[in-house]
Parts: sequence; structure tokens; C-alpha cells
Amino acid sequence: EQAHDAGSGGPSAFTHDEVAEFKEFAQKPDAYASLCSMIAPSIFGHPDVKKAVACLLFGGSRKRLPDGVRLRGDVNVLLLGDPSTAKSQFLKFVEKTAPVAVYTSGKGSSAAGLTASVIRDSSSREFYLEGGAMVLADGGVACIDEFDKMRVEDRVAIHEAMEQQTISIAKAGITTVLNSRTSVLAAANPPSGRYDDLKTAQDNIDLQTTILSRFDLIFIVKDVRMYEQDKRIASHIIKVHATADAVSKDTDALEGENWLKRYIEYCRVYCKPRLSDSAATMLQNSYVGIRQQMRQQSNESGESAAIPITVRQLEAIIRLSESLAKMRLSLVATEEHVSEALRLFNVSTMDAARSGINEHMNLTAEMANEIKQAETQIKRRMGIGSHISERRLIDELARMGMNESIVRRALLIMHQRDEVEYRRERRVIVRKA
Repeated sequence: EQAHDAGSGGPSAFTHDEVAEFKEFAQKPDAYASLCSMIAPSIFGHPDVKKAVACLLFGGSRKRLPDGVRLRGDVNVLLLGDPSTAKSQFLKFVEKTAPVAVYTSGKGSSAAGLTASVIRDSSSREFYLEGGAMVLADGGVACIDEFDKMRVEDRVAIHEAMEQQTISIAKAGITTVLNSRTSVLAAANPPSGRYDDLKTAQDNIDLQTTILSRFDLIFIVKDVRMYEQDKRIASHIIKVHATADAVSKDTDALEGENWLKRYIEYCRVYCKPRLSDSAATMLQNSYVGIRQQMRQQSNESGESAAIPITVRQLEAIIRLSESLAKMRLSLVATEEHVSEALRLFNVSTMDAARSGINEHMNLTAEMANEIKQAETQIKRRMGIGSHISERRLIDELARMGMNESIVRRALLIMHQRDEVEYRRERRVIVRKA
């Protein structure tokens, strides 16, 4: 049953030499770092995203409660951010490395294509079921690119598949439940195309909280313009292109990929870690602290968080701890594993929840007054229904002695109140009221 759950060919699939090699590797002190370095080696940087992808590939432990309820062990990860930050490359790597994987694009995927559809046979005129991407990826990973381009009703269709890991069908007289025990790795862009630090988290992350809470880790991937980093990235990409033919013929690289795939498969089949008592206590205290922190942030800002921190996030940290233990073939998830899981959660989901600016925070009385003056000047300059280039408006107000960041913040606040609207990828402003 374990072998079936993990999508593996069963215990006979591994030789004694392989098992001995896997156990020896798991005992190495740098096993975790070595595994993370094998994740998408052609991609420069993003060390924490690589660690999250490693957790997704190994997964946590599935559990069946005495009352028959199943708790998912699969880790779901969302990569949200600027174009050209290697999000799709991560998805392609996982598709190639996971024991079972399906790659699909959100733009070309319907609800039926993701879950299941009922089709009528042309000759017998009978109805039959055809599984979608989430069903085909059972026991593996479903990679969904362009997640933000999906229609809302299609995204809602995978709610059940992501949390309960089943797909309920009641169509054309067919009533059944299909398994979709799959991890989801999704990539998305913000509504304006690029992540805008002058916007609040709610404006940048334009996804429903119901779907966001189902992701264990949410990474904001930004294209930061830094001279030294750009130089290193350019050097790395040129090197990758220059040595592409040599790498494709390199048997060591191919063996490394195959070894990683086999190791992941072995860990998923034979290792089912559980939290130790001390790790459980540490996690309980940390979760209460995180909830308190988010409650305080909501009280200060007067708004609910863009990404809700619920019991699902507690379960997410448990799954991450178990997957980190699984990488070392350890049957117990210790405080060390919980500590690393909490760190990953903080640099991803918590950072995403705190990202962007908040109109109610960090405003001194002087700044609030300056913003009010900027709003007055913007309204004087723009009649209702008129439009102007954002750059031109900022330049005009700057000549009047106004600070550019104050003008931008005033525009942002007016946009949140629906008084102005951005068009043409934020280049043009239209006065609405």
C-alpha cells in the first residue's frame, strides 16, 4: 500500500547496492545542502526556492485518522513575481525530476481539463470518465504555469483536489470520487505584470484567500536590479549557454538526475517521519506567536492580511518538517527540522503577507499632511474623466516642490479609494471621481 501511495513500482524496484548507497548518503552531515544543490543547477541563486522545491519533491507523511479522515502529506508551493525570474524553469525541472509529474498552463486549462470530464462514446453512446491533470498526477506533482491567467471558476475547481486530495464527480448519472494525491507547484505574475513595491500586498497578490491558504509556501520572486548580482547572473547564463552541448552529453550529469529521481522515490516509499514531542511543543509555541504577530499587524493597519495565517499553515509547517526529516531518511522530525521549516515559512509566506506598503502604517503627521496636499494638487491638475501619463504628472508636481515618493503614495491611496485608475501597465492615470 505504501508503494502504491508513493506512485512507485514497489519494494523490488530498488537494488541492495542502491539502498546501501541511499542510506550512506542520508547519514552525511551535508545531505540536505547536497540535495538542494542538485535542484535546478542551471538556475542561478534562489536558494530558499530550491529548498522549498526539494521539500515539495520529497513531501510530508500522509496520515489516516481513526475516523477514516485522511490528512494530506503533499506540499503545495506558489511562486509569484516578476517575469524572467526562472519560475517556469523550476516547474520544468520538477516535471523532469519527480517520479510522476504533469505540466500544464493555466491559460489553456479548463476546470474539466484539471479535474475530470465525462465523455460520451460515439459508438456505444455510453458515458465514461476521463481524468484531468490533477488525477493523472496522482502520487506525484502537478505543475501549473500562468496560474494567474486561469479563470476564477477553473481555479475554484481545484480547491477540493488541493486540500482533500479527491475529486468528486456527479455528472451524467456518474457519481464517484477520484484520487488526486498530488503536490501543486504553481507559477504566477502579479496583475500589473511586475511586482510593485508601492502597492499593498492585496493589490500585488490578486488571488482569492481560499486558494492562497491551500499553498504551504508562497514565494515573492523579484527581479532586483543590483550591479554585482546582475553581473553574476549574466556570467552564469552565458556559461550555461556556452557549455549546453557539453552538458547534454555529460553522462555524470544525467546519472546525477537519475540518482536524485531514484532517491526521491525511495524516500517517499519507505520513510514516513513523525514529529517528536519536543519538536511539537516548539511548533505549537511558534504558531501561536505567528498568529499573534499577524493579528497585531491587522490591528495596526485596519485591514485583514492578504495571505491568511490559519490552521492550514500550521499543518504546512508540520509537512515541511516531515519532508526535511525524510531527506535524511529519519523517522523522527526533530527541533532542527522544525526550525528550518519555520525559517522557510518566514522567508516565503510571512514575507509575502508583509510585502508592499500599507497606507495606514509608517505615516507621520507631517507625511499625512504632505500626502493630502499632493492629492489636492492631483485633483486640481486632473478633471474627472481626464487622463495623463504618470511620469508627466509626477514631473509637474515635482517642479512645484513635491517629493516623488509622496506623490506616488498619494496616487496609490487614491487608487485604493477608486478615485483614479491605472491603465497601460501603470503608465497612464485616469481620474474617476
